[in-house]
Formats: sequence, C-alpha cells, structure tokens
Amino acid sequence: MTAHQDPLIQARGLGLQYGRKRALDGLDFTIGRGRVVGLLGHNGAGKTSLMKALVGLADHEGSLQVLGMQPRRDRVALLQQVTYIPDVAILPRWARVEQLIELMAGLHPRFSAERARTLLRRTSVNPADKVKSLSRGMVVQTHLALIAAVDARLMILDEPTLGLDVLSRKAFYEMLIDEWCDGERSVIISTHQVEEIEGLLSDVMMLNEGKLVLDVPLAQIDERFVALKHDPHAAEAIAAAHPILRYRQQGEPAALFDGPPPEQVAALGRPMRPSLVDLFVALTRAPEINPQR
Repeated sequence: MTAHQDPLIQARGLGLQYGRKRALDGLDFTIGRGRVVGLLGHNGAGKTSLMKALVGLADHEGSLQVLGMQPRRDRVALLQQVTYIPDVAILPRWARVEQLIELMAGLHPRFSAERARTLLRRTSVNPADKVKSLSRGMVVQTHLALIAAVDARLMILDEPTLGLDVLSRKAFYEMLIDEWCDGERSVIISTHQVEEIEGLLSDVMMLNEGKLVLDVPLAQIDERFVALKHDPHAAEAIAAAHPILRYRQQGEPAALFDGPPPEQVAALGRPMRPSLVDLFVALTRAPEINPQR
C-alpha cells in the first residue's frame, strides 16, 4: 500500500469480553479514508463496545490499529485526531455556547474556535445562548459543531440523533456531510434509523451477537444480494429456494437471497434493490449466514 492507501482502522481477530458476556467475537475489518460507515445492530449486538475499543476505552483481544496507533496504549495521542460523540450529548447546562467554544480552544490543540462559530451559523444556536435554554436538537447540533471544529481524521458517532424529530435529524446529517466529510476523513455512525442514513453511507457493517455478519461497500450490495417481488402463487417455489428473508414490499410478497437464486426461481419474480432495512432484518435473524462470503 502507498501512504495514501493506508487504512484509518484495521482490526484482526478483535474480541472483547465482559464477564461471561462475549461483546465482540473475532472481528476482522478495515476502514479506509474518506468513508462514511453505517454501524448497524440490535441493542446488545456489540456496537458501543466496538466504538469504545476504537477510542481506547476498553481492553480487547486481537489486533486493533486506529490511525496507526494502538488505542489503549496511545489514547492521548489518538484522541487528538479522533472525535467521539456518545449516545447522549451532554453539555454543561449552566454554560453559554461561547464559553464552551473558549473552553474547547483551551483544551484541544487542534480545535478551531473560528470554525466552530462558522458551523453554528448554520444552526439557530446563538453563541450567547445558555445550554439550558436550548432544545435537545439544538444541543446535539452544538455538540456536532464543537466536535467538527476539531481538525481530526476520524469521527465516531453513537446514536447521535436519538430522540430528535425528523427535521432536526436531517439538519444534523446535512451539517455532518457538508462540513466534515471531505474525501479524506472518515466517519462511523451507529444508529437504529437505518432508512434515514442509507443515502449517506459508503459502507455498512452489521453486528449480531458480537459477530460481524456484513461488511461491504454499499455499492456492492446489489452484487451479492438479490431481492425478488413475486406473485402469491409462486410463494411455495420461492420458499423452496431458501431465501434469507420473506417479507412484503408495497403490499406484494417478496424474498431476499444471499447470492443469485436458481434461474427457474429468479424467473418467478421481478428483481428489485434490497434495502438496508431488509438486509438488517435478514442478517440479524440469521446468524448462520456466512459473513465472509
């Protein structure tokens, strides 16, 4: 690899244990530059454990390098170039937004106060506002403006828009994509709102019970998975071909296959693009699916 091609994150055999709970189990993956990665999974699937490992908050088994560093050992240096927003955006309620900007400028060597103020102009937040006067959506946008004003290479977001209305979620993601993603920096977004982020993603990773059941660029999903909408009379023949999911799409029966179905089965249906939601349901209910396929 050339220096430009060096991955931002590389994991081999990554595992994490909490007592008897196997939170992460033998994960192998690589995340390159300029990627927007959706990290999907049910509650307890291992998403937060993975993010904590990436920022050095949890011991782990196996090999993990983030920006060429070992997160646990090199955490201080790592956090100068990695930003992390956990699932609850907490800012001190007593502070004014301008005070938070000044505080960040004093704490983080790669923070730009001017950049933070520029980003806030995209929102309805005024630097003179106190945090306690802001709505939850405004607090989340303030948090993003502060984090995005750090000259980092990787951003990790854990359910960043939890509890926000549709307009606030849309505004958050627009700011993220417009103001932070530049083709070199990468972002990992963990969320349950799969439909809303599908159009933003370059890659998707799905966890199920600590295992990585899908790790693929979004553009390659159509190459691997086949979805067929079919007439009801073909249901028995479709089922006999063992799809990984049978469901309804716009009132019609449909089936999802991991790989091309037999030609005689494919002839019974009309192909359509599988959605991330359909894949999520199929793969997190089917742990026997081979994640390395």
